[in-house]
Order: sequence, then structure tokens, then C-alpha cells
Amino acid sequence: MKPFLFLGTRAEDDVADDEYASVLRCCGLDEGDVRRVRVEQDGLDPVDLDDWSGIVLGGGPFNVSDPESAKSPAQRRAEADLRDLALRVVEADFPFFGACYGIGTLGNLRGGLVDRTYSEPIGATTIRLTDAGRADPLFAGVSDEFAAFLGHKEAVTRLPDGAVLLASSQACPVQAFRLGSHVYATQFHPELDVPGLVRRVEAYRDHGYFDPTELEQVLARARAGVVTEPPLLLARFVELHAH
Repeated sequence: MKPFLFLGTRAEDDVADDEYASVLRCCGLDEGDVRRVRVEQDGLDPVDLDDWSGIVLGGGPFNVSDPESAKSPAQRRAEADLRDLALRVVEADFPFFGACYGIGTLGNLRGGLVDRTYSEPIGATTIRLTDAGRADPLFAGVSDEFAAFLGHKEAVTRLPDGAVLLASSQACPVQAFRLGSHVYATQFHPELDVPGLVRRVEAYRDHGYFDPTELEQVLARARAGVVTEPPLLLARFVELHAH
């Protein structure tokens, strides 16, 4: 089997390592089968798509809707590298799964708009599949409604031309979409469990996702979440595209 490529954008070593470990666990693969590049740290060299079975992009504190003046050089470089890769991936209809930051990376392509209209607080929320989502092979075996962990400042307000809406939530109209047949983005985090979410809440307490004085309430909300089905999506992505 050709390996999968995992692209991370988290600068904090502990949560970056935990995210990678979570992706490996959900995919049912080991480090030899899922190679990691930390884009925020190492940049992204040109990717030969023929070398890989598919690409998974993780989340992080970068937001494409951040004011340009507030973006660090690392963020600007990561956005440019990932946009170039995304354009090639979409053109080739190459297997790609972008979780959370995948919305920012893919959502601005082809006339799409990502902005701060539909942010959601950290915690578990109910995701509802559309008719297209229920028919999509990635969501085979997933309930029509399921709980998922998330927390985001930006979201898709206008889908890219040709995108297929796969899932929504009450507060956020676009929770998942597909471009072509093999390129996916989810607003929620399929790799997250409660311990992982708690680590991220503690790591990003001062990143504007919530009032730091409300840390204990946010942690309590995170620990109360019961999320079981989203990891199936990563396992299914591997099942569909490993070759």
C-alpha cells in the first residue's frame, strides 16, 4: 500500500503529537503508513500525488479569515502552500480529507467564502447528514444524526462552485462538503476524543475561542460530550482509498 500523507499545522508539540496519534488510531494505521509533515514548522515541499494513497489535513489555530496584518509568516506560508496543493488536489480529484482547517483550505476555492458568520463554541454538537451525505460512500455506516466535537471561529458561508453539501448543524449550515468524487472537508473533528479535546482546550485557552475565565466551564462541557461515530470517517477514507 502506498502511504497516506498527514499535514499538521499546530505549533504546540504536545497537541500536534496527540493529533497525529489520534489520526493514526482512527485510521487503523501506524507511522509507516501515515507520514507526517508539520507544515507550520517545516513548510511543504512539492507533493507528488503519485507517491500517496491520499492526504489528510488536520486542524489548528490558523484561520484564513484572520486579518492579513495579524497572520504570522508561518501562517502565510502555510496558507500559500496548502492553497497550491488544494488546487492540484481538486484538479486531479485526488483523495483528500481536510478536518476543520480543511474547511478554510478548500472552502475559499471556486468562488466559495469562508468568514466568521457561523462560528460555534467548543464542545459536542449534533451533525445532520443531507440526502447527499446519506448517499456518500464516506458516510456509509454513519447515522443520519450523530454527535461530533468541534470549536471554530470561521466556517463556510458560501460553498465553492460544484461542491456537494453533505452535513449541517443547527448553528452552522456547512459541516461537511465534497468536491468532485474524492475531496472532502469537515468542519468538525473526526479524530477527537474527550482527552484530546481537553488537551486542546487547555493549550488554546488564550487563542480567542472562549473567555479564559470560563476555562473550567468549557472543560466541563468537553468532558460531558459523548462522541462515537466520527472516527469511522477516517477509517472509511482509508478503506476507500488505500492502494
